Amino acid sequence: MSELVGAAIFGQSGGPTSVINASAAGVIQEALKQSCITKVYGAAHGIKGILDEMFYDMSQEDPKELDLLKTTPSSALGSVRYKLKSAEEDETDYKRLVEVFKKYNIKYFFYNGGNDSMDTCNKVSKYMQKVGYECRVMGVPKTIDNDLYGTDHCPGFASAAKYIATSTMEVYHDARVYDTGMITVLEVMGRNAGWLTASAALAAYKGNGPDLIYLPEIPFSMEQFLEDTNKVYKETGKVIIAVSEGCRDAKGTYVAEMGANLAKDSFGHAQLGGTASILANIVKEKIAKKVRGIEFSLLQRAAAHVASLTDVNEAYLAGQMAVKYAIEGKTDYMVAFEREAGPVYKCNIKLLNLTDVANTEKKIPREWINKEGNGLNKEFIDYALPLIQGESCPPLEDGLPRFAKLKKVLATK
Repeated sequence: MSELVGAAIFGQSGGPTSVINASAAGVIQEALKQSCITKVYGAAHGIKGILDEMFYDMSQEDPKELDLLKTTPSSALGSVRYKLKSAEEDETDYKRLVEVFKKYNIKYFFYNGGNDSMDTCNKVSKYMQKVGYECRVMGVPKTIDNDLYGTDHCPGFASAAKYIATSTMEVYHDARVYDTGMITVLEVMGRNAGWLTASAALAAYKGNGPDLIYLPEIPFSMEQFLEDTNKVYKETGKVIIAVSEGCRDAKGTYVAEMGANLAKDSFGHAQLGGTASILANIVKEKIAKKVRGIEFSLLQRAAAHVASLTDVNEAYLAGQMAVKYAIEGKTDYMVAFEREAGPVYKCNIKLLNLTDVANTEKKIPREWINKEGNGLNKEFIDYALPLIQGESCPPLEDGLPRFAKLKKVLATK
């Protein structure tokens, strides 16, 4: 395929992670090396920044600051939750994108995110093809939920899993200080897939973890939950429970909805939270006097201080390879990981068609969950343990992390 000369633009979308900026560094640093890429832009707040013509000239950034992106949490360029309507329903946004792309001669579009972001990437790619505007579109995976179809795992998951497992181990020790009975309910992120909550099983693998783990993959029964909890409490006097925020009963009602009417985001997803508090109050009423509900909340997705080096390196590689594949002529794909069989962990890069990835969720296999539905089997440990290996943390100044400080010079035309 002939060389495509033009500018590249990169955007971040959806919930932040502790390594999404490592992917940004991978895309930006690799794109800046390419002679056929005339400019490298960073979109302010994802697709919305392109529509609003608000993006940054990344060549104006200090190379040292771009390097610091590898250990800087959250979305340095700003994220967004903006759902593109289908082009058949409304072409307004798509026509605007083409207008902006033509104005700045943008020929490469890299979008970093999860399920909804890959849907956006897919829609943009298909529209550009439809109207005959040559632009190579590549999705860069990101989600702590680890639920993207077709990839062994997603950048962001391993570091969040490492934080959850580590924090659970620390809570385990704190919860056993006193000689009185105590029940602790830990709430972990995860709407429809329980990968993050399952990572608490890594703490149990080390002997310092939860007694019970509840995932969205198994319909939640309040009666069974109370029976399980009461059984462990009677036997040991100490219970730690990890529960996904997305747990819901057989009728589809979220546990979080049992306490309030939930607001919804722009994609129509219920804004979850409060599951631990609701369950803690019920347990306190039914079983024990001393109960604590702990919600890890945003901490689990921004914990760069305990990030997995494997995760950081793979996140960077995903961004880097997206650029290399696009330069080779590939378009309409998402970069993904494929694990090699064998005793030593190794993952290779592969490409997935965006149509196959968009809005398709990957859940934990039923055989990885125990028969009772309240814990994980060894298959999950074998899967997750290699992903959290290696230590990565930001460099320190005065004992505190030194994160990237971008100048964010607005692009002009």
